[in-house]
Amino acid sequence: MPFKHILESQQFTLPLIKELFDRTDYMKKVVARGGTRDYEKKIVASLFYKPSTRTRFSFESATYRLGGKVLTTEQAKEFSSEIQGEMLEDTIQIISNYCDAIVIRHHEEGAAKRAAAVSPVPIINAGDGSGGQHPTQALLDLYTIHNECQTLNGLSVAFIGALDNGRTVRSLAYLLAKYDRVKLYFVAPAEMQIKPDILEYLDKRNVAYQLLNSVEEILSKVDVVYQTRIDKTRLSLNDTDLSKFNIDASMLQKMKYDAIIMHPLPRSVEIHPEIDKDPRAAYFRQAKNGLYVRMAMMSMLFDVYDSK
Repeated sequence: MPFKHILESQQFTLPLIKELFDRTDYMKKVVARGGTRDYEKKIVASLFYKPSTRTRFSFESATYRLGGKVLTTEQAKEFSSEIQGEMLEDTIQIISNYCDAIVIRHHEEGAAKRAAAVSPVPIINAGDGSGGQHPTQALLDLYTIHNECQTLNGLSVAFIGALDNGRTVRSLAYLLAKYDRVKLYFVAPAEMQIKPDILEYLDKRNVAYQLLNSVEEILSKVDVVYQTRIDKTRLSLNDTDLSKFNIDASMLQKMKYDAIIMHPLPRSVEIHPEIDKDPRAAYFRQAKNGLYVRMAMMSMLFDVYDSK
């Protein structure tokens, strides 16, 4: 791994992604045999300023499966010295004395980069701000697509929901833009559509995309449906019908037989529970992949750090 910290999706090259995926495949075998003790001397600090059950547990489980140990707090904003005005940079410099890596989720965009600027140990961005990035989620999403679709070139992907502040969508769009002949559809209410900076990035890389306000018209075209939540309170009075952004049995009938449905979770009403039994519903397999990808990622960081 050519870098010390994992802060954003743009850091990952195609060769590095392949290396990560190869190691992820190996980590599946490691978990199947009960884990490893290869990293038993490692301590990971799980520093979450915003609550997160899935991401936090995934990282902590990954650490234990590698043989390491965890220092954890789920609501650091309320239970750390930040409530007394301590700067994030000071917190990081202190905590870095107690661990070998810090996994951080923060309410402010750019917080992970601030942490990395002062940290002597690797920083892993587990989500920053409401419109920042979530690179480890994007990498496990990409791994899921690769496994389920057997390729990452030539795919059509529909992103649905509140896309403007969607860390997972933004991060995954950066990664998908690295592959050939990809077509992206952004389906959202006008006030929640993907931000211009992502579209500018796609334009520079000649990635085809389309902005839409209904999912129905493109369901039959796409290989991947990436569903996210929509906060109804953010909708305008003229656009309160959420059904056109949801997946139910009637929508399922219009999809390709070999397409997949993904969701970073947690979900609300945007995917009906009856969809769970359909083989195209990949979101629980997607969540499981998070353990393997994060094991691979942390082991790669540790290996680089130990070699210096």
